[in-house]
Amino acid sequence: MTVEVAEALSKLIPNHGVGVVFEAQHLCMKMRGIQKQSGDTITSALLGKFRDHHRTRLEFLTLIQSRDK
Repeated sequence: MTVEVAEALSKLIPNHGVGVVFEAQHLCMKMRGIQKQSGDTITSALLGKFRDHHRTRLEFLTLIQSRDK
């Protein structure tokens, strides 16, 4: 899903680049069955300048990581 969203955005924003990060919870694991509380996952997709240019990628990932602080 992360890659699909990144590719769709990339079509709307041609020649630039896209960075998408999803943070999600597996509620089926938390609320029923094994009731595992650590059912969180983070996925990312980087296209264009966000993938090809090291400084752009680093800046994007640093900003994403710092949002929780």
